[in-house]
Amino acid sequence: MRELANSGDEFRGVLYAGLMLTPSGIRTLEFNARFGDPEAQVVLPRLDSDFVTLALAAAKGTLAGLPDPTWSPRAAVGVVVASANYPDDALVKSGFPIHGLAEMPRGVQIFHAATKFEPGRGLVTDGGRVVTSVALGDTVAEAREKALAGARQVRFQGAFFRSDIAVEAV
Repeated sequence: MRELANSGDEFRGVLYAGLMLTPSGIRTLEFNARFGDPEAQVVLPRLDSDFVTLALAAAKGTLAGLPDPTWSPRAAVGVVVASANYPDDALVKSGFPIHGLAEMPRGVQIFHAATKFEPGRGLVTDGGRVVTSVALGDTVAEAREKALAGARQVRFQGAFFRSDIAVEAV
């Protein structure tokens, strides 16, 4: 790091801040120099600007010459569909056929994380966090219901997901 700081080179890339809103205010969970998943999977669908243009400008060092990115005001919710025994990777079994991806409700995006294609079998599980069901809505509740509807469609042996994601505190 010190060599980079003294080399005259500038950092070019992504600085991702993982933040959580608590009753006591905003708390920092982590900083990453990459897009995290499933976090980026609920942030990027809200981006109205062209992502490729932004990424290319960042890589070339010309990002400052572009207008600020624009974002959808809509809420986004992501629900991870995981394999049995996740997060204990030592106990997670893989290779189970995945069903239901072709029947996603309108407006649901599926992000693959631990899937692979096997000839003759199709898509199968390949780890703990298998897919994330992401949806936008005019409210958090609407986005949550759509994302949960997508998660319910994903089926494989041992599949589970949390149903308490994005439950708003009263």
